[in-house]
Order: sequence, then structure tokens, then C-alpha cells
Amino acid sequence: MTDLTWISNAISTARPQAMGALLRYFRDLDAAEEAFQDACLRALKNWPKNGPPRDPAAWLIFVGRNSGIDAVRKRAKQAPMPEEDQISDLEDAEGDMAERLDGAHYRDDILRLLFICCHPDLPATQQIAVALRIVSGLTVKQIARAFLVGESAMEQRITRAKARIADAGVPFETPGAVERSERLAAVAAMIYLIFNEGYSTNGGEAPARAPLCEEAIRLARLLLRLFQQEPEIMGLTALLLLQHARAPARFDGNGEIVLLEDQDRSLWSRKMIDEGLALVDKALRHRKPGPYQVQAAIAALHARAATPEDTDWTEIDLLYGLLEQMQPSPVVTLNRAVAVSKVRGPEAALAMIEPLEDRLAGYFHFFGLKGGLLMQLGRGEEARVAFDRAIALANTAAEAAHIRMHIDRLIKESTGTSSIQKAR
Repeated sequence: MTDLTWISNAISTARPQAMGALLRYFRDLDAAEEAFQDACLRALKNWPKNGPPRDPAAWLIFVGRNSGIDAVRKRAKQAPMPEEDQISDLEDAEGDMAERLDGAHYRDDILRLLFICCHPDLPATQQIAVALRIVSGLTVKQIARAFLVGESAMEQRITRAKARIADAGVPFETPGAVERSERLAAVAAMIYLIFNEGYSTNGGEAPARAPLCEEAIRLARLLLRLFQQEPEIMGLTALLLLQHARAPARFDGNGEIVLLEDQDRSLWSRKMIDEGLALVDKALRHRKPGPYQVQAAIAALHARAATPEDTDWTEIDLLYGLLEQMQPSPVVTLNRAVAVSKVRGPEAALAMIEPLEDRLAGYFHFFGLKGGLLMQLGRGEEARVAFDRAIALANTAAEAAHIRMHIDRLIKESTGTSSIQKAR
């Protein structure tokens, strides 16, 4: 086997399974990672010569376990290193290993690995960084670039996270049914955080942060393979696909935000949309609605609309109402207000969000929406105050630039030099 691309893909696909099993053996993240890396080096040496193994994950686990044990022995000076052929001659051992590893065992190992990365003692940014390093295998340099920080700073962040995990004494036993359910929800939330970390960007940063969205989708697909009958995992995967499908149209050539209603829908990824829509339909057939499914159903309504005018805002309003019941949040209500403005007008939407101002006083999108609604109602001075507040709270240069366009429009209207232009 000489196709190094295939070998790289096989190793990447097998990584969560192999790392999960090696972590169970060695109960130490660093030891498991070192063992896996050594197994990968041996794969690069042996697979081109001997051909692909029947089960790459089993091969990597077997070789990594041997390598890790040898490393422990060497450090302890308890025994000499075994001969090379005892490790690399895997013709029979690999088959035996594959026979002993079943899907359920893999599932527990991977779930444990993902859950350890989203340990509740870790800040969200550290959870994401550790997951991308340990589970996904991204380099520190790649993660640092995505987070827009220096490589040494990211290295320290990951090191601190690993140390905290080690100090926490995380159990390595197979989780029971209740624990599994709790862990699954935590893992899904972590994957969603990874996606949002990549999705919340501006046009200039989008290429560097897009891999976070792509990696979140890969992890969601992996989780879905492990829990094929879980409608919420179907909903999560669908939501990420439908959101990321719009990525090519989210920014214009100057890196400025293009609102959903103004995006060139021919740029949307039809392949991702079709996959996402199929998952939404499958999840809803289970009749066990959850927050991810509802959000995916909202994204699906946008994806199915051939033009902005075709969007079913009444149904979106109803779905946000359901989401408010499942997951009460001022942000959910704020999003619902957008649909209400389309169905019942800006005055009804403004009345809905005004009580939220104290709780969303530091939230850019609240003041952006408030300013937009006030502008539609012809209350220009109040709109300007809201937009100024939004600029002060902007998370990215693209957000600030978008709000400035609204202010420019207000100035033109007040001086009579231009009619209202549609916001981009």
C-alpha cells in the first residue's frame, strides 16, 4: 500500500477508537497519546510495505498498547525492550485483536474519551482545545491558528487542561445507562461549542476557523454512528450541516456580513443541505423532540426556501415558541422576535424584546435587532442609540461594519440624500 493519503485518512478515522482504548489501558492522556503516535509511525513504516490491515483501529490499538508497555518498562528499567519483530509482525495478532474488539466496546471507549475532554472542571475553551488535540488529532499550531492565539499560549492551555483532568481522578470504568445519557448530552454540547467557535467569525478569519466547523461535523457524525437511534444526535448533526452549508455565502468579497435574506443561495452546499434535511426528517419521525431537533427544523425551513420570500416565518415562530418551552432563554426569545417581526410586524417584535434589555445588556445582537426594529418604525434617533451600543459590543470587525451601514443609512435618510436601501 503506497497511498499515503489513504493511510492518513485511515489513521484519522481510527484515532478516536484507538485513543479511547489506549486511554483505558494506561489511564493517562499523555501516555495514551504517546503510544498512539508511536503506533502511527509504525503504520507509516509497515502499511505501505505489507498492505492495509483488516481493521486499522485494532492494529493501532495493539501496536500502541505494546509500545506503551515497552515505554513503561524502559522507564522503570524492569525489562529490556523486546525485539522489533515481536511488535511489527502482526499478521496473526492483528486478526485476533480485531475479533475481540466489538462495536459496543469501541462505543464505550470513544464516549469515555469525549466525556473526559468535556470535564466540567474545565472552561469551555479548554474543553474544546483538548478535544481537538486528543480526539481529533489537530496540531497545537492548527488549534492556535483557529483560536487566533499564539502557539505557546495554546500549548500552555492544553497542558493545564490535561493536568486538571489528571488531578480530577476521572473514572475509567464503563458508564452505566444513566451515566451514558448524561455523558452523551455533555459530549453533544461540547461538539456544538466547537462548531460555534468556528462559526462565530468574521470574513477575514473564516478560512482559519472553518476547520473547527468541519471537525465538529466529523465528531457529530461519529457520535451518530455510535448512537444511531438517538434523535437528538440526528438533530445536532443536521443542525451543524445546515448551518455550515451556508458558509460560502455568509461574507462578501470585502469580508462583510451578508444577511441570510440577502445571501446568494446558489452558493449554499446542496450536498450538506440534502444530508441535513434527511436527518431532520428521520429525527422527527421518532416523535421525541429536543432542542437540537427544533433548531435543526428551523434551519431546515430556511434551507428549503428557494427565495427569502418563500420562508415559512409562521412555522419558524411556532418552532421558536416550542424551543422557549424546552430551553427558556432570553436569546431564544430574541431569535423568535425576528420571526415575529416578519409575521406580526416590528412593533410586536419590539414589545417582545424590550423586557429582555436588562438581561441582554452586554449582548451585541440584542442592540442590533432593537436598532433594526426601531429603524423600521421610523424612530431614527432611538435606532442610532441602539446601533451605537451594538458597535461598542461587537465581537468582530464584520459585526461592527454591518451596524455602521445601518447608521450610514439613517444619516442619509435624515439628510434626504438617499432612500432606504436594503441592508446587506
